Amino acid sequence: MTSLSLQSDEPAERPRRTGRAVILFLLLLLLCVSALGFLAYRSEQRTRAMEQQVALLSARTAQAEALARQAMDRAATADTAARAAAEGRQVAEAQTASARQETASARQEADTARQEATSAKETAARAQAEAERIRKAAEAEVNRLEAALGQIAETRRTALGLVMNLGSDHLKFEFDKADLRPEDRELLSRIAGIILTSHDYTISVNGHTDDVGSDAYNQKLSERRAEAVRDYLIKAGLPAEIFTVQGHGKSLPLVRGTSEEARAKNRRVELGLVNTRIRYGR
Repeated sequence: MTSLSLQSDEPAERPRRTGRAVILFLLLLLLCVSALGFLAYRSEQRTRAMEQQVALLSARTAQAEALARQAMDRAATADTAARAAAEGRQVAEAQTASARQETASARQEADTARQEATSAKETAARAQAEAERIRKAAEAEVNRLEAALGQIAETRRTALGLVMNLGSDHLKFEFDKADLRPEDRELLSRIAGIILTSHDYTISVNGHTDDVGSDAYNQKLSERRAEAVRDYLIKAGLPAEIFTVQGHGKSLPLVRGTSEEARAKNRRVELGLVNTRIRYGR
């Protein structure tokens, strides 16, 4: 009986064991799945965290690179500015040196110009004083000549110098003649002697006639009378180059009228003496 009961219980026990085993397996499987899910979740979280860290690091790296580029740009700009400043300083120093040299040169030129101006003023003052001295001496000489010639014939001062009128009272030209008489030559010799004592003179010899005859004839006659006086003064010792001769015919009568006395006065020769060192007509 006993062996029979043992055989009858084993079949019933096996299903229970199998069920427990299945349940245990399922529990283990559930635990494994849960563990795997947890591990997967944690792995995903770590992955996300790492991706966030990588992204953050990438952003920081990019920011750092951008800052580095900006710093390099600023450094390049600063270097360019520094080179430009250095070049500017060199240029400014060169310009300053050139300006100083130009200033020194300008000052030297100004000093030279002042010295030359002073010298020119002194020279001009000396020249003016010398010219004034010469003018006064020439004026004194003109006064002396005027007085000396005035004792021989009518002499007057004009804007052009001295004019000596040798009319009928001195040179007695006959009607229609240009010949000099002995007494005329004596008079001209005295005049030449006075003029020979002076210097720096030019002499104009001007011939005139009366109103008798044609204009053309009297023009030629007046020229012959002037030439006769000039030629004699040259023979008396005066230089030929100081003379000019001109005939005026009957165009410039000294006395108006047709009387013999008036005509005699108009038959004349006038001597004009000009001192070349005096400025006339001022």
